Amino acid sequence: MPAENAWPKLLVDEWTDTRDTLHMWTQIVGKVRMELTPLVNHWWNVPLYVSTRGLTTSLIPYGRRSFAMTFDFVDHLLVIDTDDPDRRTVPLAPKSVAQFYEETMAALAELGIEVRILARPVEVEVAIPFAEDDVHASYDPDAAHRFWRLLVQADRVFNVFRARYVGKVSPVHVFWGALDLACTRFSGRPAPTHPGGAPNCADWVMEEAYSQEVSSAGWFAGGSVEGSFYAYAYPEPPGFADYDVAPADAGYDLKLREFLLPYDVVRRAHNPDAVLLAFLQSTYEAAAVLGHWERAALERP
Repeated sequence: MPAENAWPKLLVDEWTDTRDTLHMWTQIVGKVRMELTPLVNHWWNVPLYVSTRGLTTSLIPYGRRSFAMTFDFVDHLLVIDTDDPDRRTVPLAPKSVAQFYEETMAALAELGIEVRILARPVEVEVAIPFAEDDVHASYDPDAAHRFWRLLVQADRVFNVFRARYVGKVSPVHVFWGALDLACTRFSGRPAPTHPGGAPNCADWVMEEAYSQEVSSAGWFAGGSVEGSFYAYAYPEPPGFADYDVAPADAGYDLKLREFLLPYDVVRRAHNPDAVLLAFLQSTYEAAAVLGHWERAALERP
């Protein structure tokens, strides 16, 4: 498949309303998983994962039963499957967050799954309770489909990068707090207490997320006209912002304190995989070299 077809074009301005609505919908589903699963280090029990149809929670235990919730961006449904097997679906269509929340919780109740979540969003400046949110009510199925196709390609390359590391490394997953794809490598050393400060999010949440030194990279729908790949280190070692990273189109954003690579640079490249891998590797090296990580023990030869 030609690169321009495999990596879809997705202008941020053309799907902002859909993105913001979908962000709230994913928080509802993600919070269900969070409430019903034991805490895993750095909140690895809460994200969503790229799947063959969209984004999925993977298996969630419920007593002796299990279920999974999947955003299907092909048929445009939220699918709730159980191991009974029984299922319910919630159509993905232009509707408010309040309506989606009501329909999703009702579908879970019909399956005999009772769960109480913190029914308001986190990591956003304005946290409208889900049951009251009639502001976000957009859904463009074509944009949602292209968003998923973009994540399929990014997830594939990030997993190649992940496989090069034998130290502690996170899965490639989608955190619904900021609706970003992420993969994180760890040095194996503890980190200074994170200062917190994420909007509508307790500081101890960030303290858990960044309890160890990290080099993290991902993709988010911002930073440039088609979204951006990003990379950062915590704690950020001296000289990090000035490190020579690849490709030449990548640069350090002083406000975000992250390296950014515009998505369209990757999409338009003759070899998108190579361009993205160069960004991931060089930004990791900025953290590992300047942070004096024990690279020989952490990297696959």
